Amino acid sequence: MASSSKKPKTYHFYAEWETDYFFTQVKDKCVCLICNVSVSVGKKGNVERHFKTVHSGIEKDYPLNSTLRREVLQLKSQLNAQQSTVFKTLDKNKAATEASFRVSKVIAQHRKPYEDGELIKVAFLEAADTLFDNFKNKAEIMSAIKSVQLSANTVMRRVEAMSSDVVSQLKTDFDRCSYFSLQFDESTDIVDTAQLAVFVRMVFEDFETKEELVKVVPLTGHTTGNYVFLAFKKLIESENIPVKRLVGIATDGAPAMVGVEKGFIALCRKDSDIPKFLSYHCIIHQQSLYGKFLSMNNVMKTVVKVVNKIRAHALQRR
Repeated sequence: MASSSKKPKTYHFYAEWETDYFFTQVKDKCVCLICNVSVSVGKKGNVERHFKTVHSGIEKDYPLNSTLRREVLQLKSQLNAQQSTVFKTLDKNKAATEASFRVSKVIAQHRKPYEDGELIKVAFLEAADTLFDNFKNKAEIMSAIKSVQLSANTVMRRVEAMSSDVVSQLKTDFDRCSYFSLQFDESTDIVDTAQLAVFVRMVFEDFETKEELVKVVPLTGHTTGNYVFLAFKKLIESENIPVKRLVGIATDGAPAMVGVEKGFIALCRKDSDIPKFLSYHCIIHQQSLYGKFLSMNNVMKTVVKVVNKIRAHALQRR
């Protein structure tokens, strides 16, 4: 059975429309060279109707095959010059904005004050004045550097915009992922406030994996398993985490995390909103403690004997 849907028509621009109707093509659109208006559909009927209705006196003032062709070329060159100026301005503004974002990102990554943006700009100008002294376009380069906005308020807005974008991307990844696992790391900052860092590893339909920091949650109360669990529940609600896709949780080996009755993992297993998951705990802390007190003399003696035995028999060293 033949399909009832019709194929969309494709309209082409013809070169003679420039001399006949004062129209040119700009990015797949038919634009009038006289008033810079584009027609909705680029077909001859629309182009001709616009010319005879809006610019009816043009044909009398510029008869075909006379000075009309020169007038068309002049109007077309003016239009191209206007568009070129606009595009160059837009490109410069876009480049200056991107440069502002890049510098703001560096400031945030190095945890420097927002006011350093103005200092960086001054230093950049001083360096450019010497580096580009023999360049013909030195004035253009200096002007481009001066156009980069790096005031304290601007840097603050840039950092906030990037932060919001990261949060938005994380929410999108949570919606797209098939499954994810979480890792919790509890530590204390320099002002003696407990901080719970939550990391996520996501896997998507194409088996691509991605790891991100979800959030650092301050624990205002105690660092017991119950307080960690309540902080986790609030995080699920505030960040709209699709907990039904959770398949694993990794923690450290502290009793508050792995306690049989009141540990964080035990409380998560008792919660009906959280599905069944695999749990893991890190042994790096235990390994560090054992490394301080465990004697390795017996092992090292054996290793030394083996190495000396091999080196004493040169032909059998390999």
